[in-house]
Amino acid sequence: MPLENPGGARRLAPASSVRHAFERFRSGASLAPGAVEGTIAHSWQRCLAFGLEERRKPDFEGLSLRRLGEARDQHRKLALHALPVMENLYQQIVDTESMILLTDPRGLILHSIGDDAFLQRAEKVALRPGVAWSEKEKGTNAIGTAIVTAAPTLVHGPEHFLAANHFLTCSATPIADPHGQLIGVLDVSGDWRGYHRHTMALVRMSASVIENNLFDGAFPDEITLHFHARPELIGTLFEGIAVFRTDGTFVTANKSALFQLGLDLPALRGRSFVELFGVPLPAVLNQLAIRVDRPVSLGLQSGVRVMARLHLAQEMTRASGVGAPFAGQDGSREPTQRTRTQGTTPAVTLAQLETGDPQVAHVIGRVRRVLGRDIPILIQGETGTGKELLARAIHAASPRAAGPFVAVNCASIPENLIESELFGYEEGAFTGARKRGHDGRIFQAHGGTLFLDEIGDMPTGLQARLLRVLQERVVTPLGSAREQKVDIAVICATHRRLKEAIAAGSFRDDLYYRLNGLTVTLPALRARSDLDALVRGLIDSFGPEGEGVRVAPEVLGLFGRHPWPGNLRQLASVLRTSLAMLGSDRELRAEHLPDDLVDELAPPTASAAAAPTCPVGGAPNSLHTLKATAIERALVEHGGNVSAAARSLGVSRNTIYRRQPGPRDGGR
Repeated sequence: MPLENPGGARRLAPASSVRHAFERFRSGASLAPGAVEGTIAHSWQRCLAFGLEERRKPDFEGLSLRRLGEARDQHRKLALHALPVMENLYQQIVDTESMILLTDPRGLILHSIGDDAFLQRAEKVALRPGVAWSEKEKGTNAIGTAIVTAAPTLVHGPEHFLAANHFLTCSATPIADPHGQLIGVLDVSGDWRGYHRHTMALVRMSASVIENNLFDGAFPDEITLHFHARPELIGTLFEGIAVFRTDGTFVTANKSALFQLGLDLPALRGRSFVELFGVPLPAVLNQLAIRVDRPVSLGLQSGVRVMARLHLAQEMTRASGVGAPFAGQDGSREPTQRTRTQGTTPAVTLAQLETGDPQVAHVIGRVRRVLGRDIPILIQGETGTGKELLARAIHAASPRAAGPFVAVNCASIPENLIESELFGYEEGAFTGARKRGHDGRIFQAHGGTLFLDEIGDMPTGLQARLLRVLQERVVTPLGSAREQKVDIAVICATHRRLKEAIAAGSFRDDLYYRLNGLTVTLPALRARSDLDALVRGLIDSFGPEGEGVRVAPEVLGLFGRHPWPGNLRQLASVLRTSLAMLGSDRELRAEHLPDDLVDELAPPTASAAAAPTCPVGGAPNSLHTLKATAIERALVEHGGNVSAAARSLGVSRNTIYRRQPGPRDGGR
């Protein structure tokens, strides 16, 4: 049974005692019981068997950049889930002279994040990507020893076999895939004098997050059970995750599930749902058909009651319609015509937003884990990164999908009107008020989702009223003494840094901590790796206008070099304008791009500004050259008729005149 110490901390022997124990060990004398941790003593014995010598100098030879890249590609899925977790872990240990390492199953370091001051010292012992830290190559160390023991391992100071590594303290935890197979190691290494007893706990918790995230989308054709004795812990790193086939046969489970079930993976192979929970799987599905939005109570063999949520297999959902909130591979509710959000904007699913960028995948993975819970979500990101689109997808995937989605842009409503717009008002509350009063946007969201866009621009005087609504779930219209109960999920978005606004006194800290139950950040378009897929998706979303349109490689290359200050909103505008320029053509080329985008991508040099009509003599692949070539071709095709050439290209005659070769540049 995996009854492991959740903290992972152990009492450390004084460095002098460890050195004395090592001297006795090296001389062949037996060690006194408890002189060193048993794991360390066994590792020392393996190191002697490998022929290692204590004074051996570190091996600095690592993989070439090409081979390191190949290794990273081989473990891309691990890195996809691990790197965001490593970033979060680093924020907790920053400025502690430490670094975080991710290795493959052999101990080869794939990625690292660390304090600059410590990285220089780490380089002296080849603690960097591309170098292997197995026991055979680096002696007793947390990474290599964790691989051998398949258990969390702490190696402190002189417990390292090689003397060169004595300045380190290292805490490592193996990472297993959903089937229990070792796929990597997460490690924190730092100066041994700065050892913190909680570091191992942080590493183990981070590894659990990675392992749990690896379950997301891994079993689209099976039934995934998320459970815990405390329902509020479902969706956290402490939840048990167990996977079953549609006939109820056990497939696999995470470590928390094994702990709660009291069995290891081999003992669970072949077991059925009814054996483990005392109730047939179809009976649970029948409960879901009645109460799809609530957890189901199940009993373990130990007598403990747990609350559980199920994500159903696709084929099961399609066949029975049971558990509609779990339809789709991503475990989210696919909106039907009946459950579309209010307004004309069609609902987009979370799965549709995943187009290949690991940062976005991490955001969506985190969001999925809080769906259906009373946890407010704060979406951060630059203007135009798709914050409202994500908010709509969250609403469509939640149990509130059949309810209203009400969006309020706090920056676009005049300050003197935002209070009445949000909270509503009674008849005669103020001059110009509607005759029968007005239900505010908060009350309009009752039973659904309230999306407060640009929350950072909300006037400070209204922030206290909003805080009361969120805490007490009641709203009082202007000019009224009656309170209206509201049942809403809250999603907020901002492009501002709210903590800086708090420091400046323009945003309440108590409101901030009430709103950021889960904070996610959408990356800027220039930082995303799925630009090609986004371009294709946007063109397809334009309907018949984009049907069958191909995008020339040169255009995708140009898009990849553009900073996109307006992000997705700007990209959509550029594509829509460019499609209008196509006419009957079905290939989008550089000549179809808007002039202002051309100017942004290829700003003229001083010499070019002096002679703007000299495009052909420029670089053969520049945008100005491509445009000039298209203009010349159109003029030839239309016998020099500027108006006809302009119409065929979808540009103004002034554009033709501006770019047409003439006497000023020698008529080239």
